[in-house]
Amino acid sequence: MPSQQSCSGDTGLSTTPLLSPVRYVKGVGERVASLLAKLDIFTVEDLLYCFPYRYEDRRNLRRIAELSEGPFCTVTGIVRHVDLKTTSKKRFRILQVLLEDPSGTLRIKWFNQAYLQKIFQPGKRIIVSGKVKRDPYTLALEMENPEYEFLRGDEEETVHTNRIVPIYHTTAGITQRRLRSILFHLVGSLASGQPDCLPEDLRTRLHLPTHADALVQLHFPDGNVPVERLNAFRSPYHKRMIFEEFFVLETLLAVTRQGRSQQVRGISFQVETPLEKQLLSSLPFALTAAQKRTIREIKKDMARPVQMSRLLQGDVGCGKTIVAATAAGIALDNGYQVAVMAPTEILAEQLYLNFHTFFDALGQETALLTRVVKNAEKEQLRKRIAAGEVGVVVGTQALIQKEIAFQKLGLVIIDEQHRFGVFQRATLMEKGNRPDVLVMTATPIPRSLSLTVYGDLDISVIDELPAGRAPVKTRVIRSREKAGVFRKIEEEIAAGRQAYIVYPLVEETEKSDLAAATEMSEELATKIFPQRRVGLIHSRIKTDEKERIMAAFKKKELDILVSTTVVEVGIDIPNASVMMIEHAERFGLAQLHQLRGRVGRGGYPSFCYLAVSGRITPEARRRLTVMEETTDGFRIAEEDLAIRGPGEFFGKRQSGMPDLKLGNILRDARILEAARREAFARVERDPQLQAPENKGLASALRKRYAGKNKLIRVG
Repeated sequence: MPSQQSCSGDTGLSTTPLLSPVRYVKGVGERVASLLAKLDIFTVEDLLYCFPYRYEDRRNLRRIAELSEGPFCTVTGIVRHVDLKTTSKKRFRILQVLLEDPSGTLRIKWFNQAYLQKIFQPGKRIIVSGKVKRDPYTLALEMENPEYEFLRGDEEETVHTNRIVPIYHTTAGITQRRLRSILFHLVGSLASGQPDCLPEDLRTRLHLPTHADALVQLHFPDGNVPVERLNAFRSPYHKRMIFEEFFVLETLLAVTRQGRSQQVRGISFQVETPLEKQLLSSLPFALTAAQKRTIREIKKDMARPVQMSRLLQGDVGCGKTIVAATAAGIALDNGYQVAVMAPTEILAEQLYLNFHTFFDALGQETALLTRVVKNAEKEQLRKRIAAGEVGVVVGTQALIQKEIAFQKLGLVIIDEQHRFGVFQRATLMEKGNRPDVLVMTATPIPRSLSLTVYGDLDISVIDELPAGRAPVKTRVIRSREKAGVFRKIEEEIAAGRQAYIVYPLVEETEKSDLAAATEMSEELATKIFPQRRVGLIHSRIKTDEKERIMAAFKKKELDILVSTTVVEVGIDIPNASVMMIEHAERFGLAQLHQLRGRVGRGGYPSFCYLAVSGRITPEARRRLTVMEETTDGFRIAEEDLAIRGPGEFFGKRQSGMPDLKLGNILRDARILEAARREAFARVERDPQLQAPENKGLASALRKRYAGKNKLIRVG
């Protein structure tokens, strides 16, 4: 426990399970529990493992007279004067507080937080933390929007001052002081009783602190570790907990993979089939060496009597779909059905168009199943799928609904798996008797992410683009430069090429200033390109109409295709050589890369213009700069991951990303690698984790993944 002050105290929770509602914690109650829910804290355990995001060293508070411009500082003093000012144009309301200590005064400002005027009463003692800057007019030192706490001088003051103090994420209605006090008593009551899931031999060999010690020191450090190391998440206690998070996750993946490799049951396909040969011979292009290599890897898996679980990864335009179709052809010729699941209706429709183009001509029926399919049609389709009359079923999560049953499902293909959870994958797999599984992604996955999200899969990478692909020249343009871009589009069309113009919305709305595809397509057709054939496609158009429009564009019956992001994936028009993306600052980096991938497919010099308007954020500017600098999907993926972080890289709750409270797969890559090595080696020695030294680890896995025994059965 911290040496300055014991964390012990009676919380009334000594016998209360960690999964009890957080309202039962001393000092919480119903009102505070409702506020903690906004921080995703619902149980006692959630609160206990709600770690600080930074620390302040309040052992040696700075005197105001000692402050200098630049560094992050913490000072304490008495509020002497409070003044609320409104700027001349009434755009800002500035609250100014004059803080005084025996050495001098410091002006503190908060912008557009007028409600604070009632809180900062003259005479109150406060502590503030923030960066010190110099006012450009008066040259006096000041702080803007610092964090603050009121000091009361009560018996708990040593929890909040004269020590290294934890700083937590909070929400309106609950202060740092209140949350810190609650956690101080909770940690003192429960930390020492928490079990250690790391095997003792491993912990000793790697010189890691115990779980209980790490839990205490992360919340209330005893001062033996410099605050700089704490704030860099590089204290021994941070490393211990980060290693534990990765180790438990990687053990799960190792157990899952080990269980799959030991299965003797599975489908052993005959992989040299007439349908596969017909499909490949019907293609108007030659496969790349990388495509041929991945097809060999997939065929080797499918021939074995063990369930295939393989990730097919490749950049935009590398030709993953035909590789997946080859696997589908093998399954069909063996008398099995194929399920293809995509995360969105748009992507499902694009995959459906591709698969039915491949297979309908070869006598194999392909069907589309999404929520927009009418009930009567869906019921008829459901019956035909159950009867085995449909060979390839492409759809969204509608495929995993209980009423959808396959007669003989042999292959599951999941596109853009990172937008699903692993349990959705498992649910679809259960609709067959251990069907083979092929997961595809056009989002290049940085190695650190692949070790966490796809650690249970074998990986094939298509690292080669089809011959004749030239890098697309990309340039960011402002509104005033559009006329020049329109002239460039006209030049390309005159040379026999075609163009895309992409908008983020379908229709203009009162709430948005974004240009809309429907309105702009009319202006483009009547005013800007009156001599050219302009088409429009977006997500609200029915599938058969989309197919007709895309077929017209492919046949060169249209010169310009105005579109929303419906063309983001799955569209292959080799003759298209130029694209302009309106309001490019509103798009994500991966989405911009996918859109750009629609041009440059025919060997012609190709161009992508990213049109922006108004002021753009630093993050948007960084995304656009990356797009100008490179067309390398892996470089773009790394930048995207660095900008957005792991959770946002794959989307929110549906991402399948592990729930990491401290670990960061970019910052902690070395710890991740070490945890993976240790986990896989341990599972190889003890696949069921039944050895005495692994009992705690097995218990942690069962607890952490409770109710998810589709993936794990250990101990």
